[in-house]
Amino acid sequence: MKKQNVTIYDVAREANVSMATVSRVVNGNQNVKDATKQKVLNIIDKLDYRPNAVARGLASKKSTTVGVIIPNVTNTYFASLARGIDDIATMYKYNIILTNSDGNNQRELTSMNTLQAKQVDGIIFMGNEISEELRSEFKKSRAPVVLAGSVDASGKIPSVNIDYRQAVYSEVTNLINNGNDRIAFVSGPLERSINKDFRLKGYKDALTDAGIPYEKSLLFETDVSYSGGYALRERLQKNEVTAAIVTDDDMAAGVMNSMTDDGVSVPGEFELATSNDTKLTEMTRPTMSTITQPLYDVGAVAMRLLTKLMNNEDIEENKVFLPFGLKKRESTK
Repeated sequence: MKKQNVTIYDVAREANVSMATVSRVVNGNQNVKDATKQKVLNIIDKLDYRPNAVARGLASKKSTTVGVIIPNVTNTYFASLARGIDDIATMYKYNIILTNSDGNNQRELTSMNTLQAKQVDGIIFMGNEISEELRSEFKKSRAPVVLAGSVDASGKIPSVNIDYRQAVYSEVTNLINNGNDRIAFVSGPLERSINKDFRLKGYKDALTDAGIPYEKSLLFETDVSYSGGYALRERLQKNEVTAAIVTDDDMAAGVMNSMTDDGVSVPGEFELATSNDTKLTEMTRPTMSTITQPLYDVGAVAMRLLTKLMNNEDIEENKVFLPFGLKKRESTK
């Protein structure tokens, strides 16, 4: 026989108080006598009462729920951001609905529609590119949207990132200072704004400042995956590349392992720097030099920014840049 749900009415009757008093206790309202509050809490515990989040949302016009759209829940970069989001959401008593989009434009649109149908109070978007259809959905959304680790070239959508252009510039300059003048730029699809408008420009800036001609043949576009990076070895060797800046750690591990599997010495004959400083950079052999990003903080700050927007608080800047660094490990000299 199915157990019947305990309602706020049951708690009020058992505690011999009004439903309004039970509601005040559940919602942390201080305007309840300590003795009454304790009596209600004892009855809640005895009956195992669990407030109906949907009903509470209808009453307050808030669902206390935040939607998070993530392109790949298994990718360590996005998983680190999600942990920061979840911790701050918990601190501010918000629940999380996580949707996996696979970086697919149609699934991102579906996720947006699903989250809005669930009447979430806010949305955090992590993705590789913002299509015009998705941008339109963001504009129409009743719930505020914040980007975490994702860029908006127009600068109109609130976001939290590092300065990707300056970060790549700094790492490529290091490779140049190590004596390399044939440095590959290895990235995911160049149609994505984060690659073409930020990272690639940082790469070109570094070459220009060092007096090294830019060669389009040293751009390598591939899948954002280990296998995508691994498949590049022959093309890299054909172009006599001596170093590479890679925009994703999984790709970077693939590039490096393909080189070492072919007997190429890293960093003796080939240097490699990657971009995200996930745990993978320390698990490979050799370990990988990288741009460091405060991944957890990017997620945490994005969630805090969202809480301010949801509560109509004033914000100083809707485009937040967190500091980056460079971590030298074994894959560079």
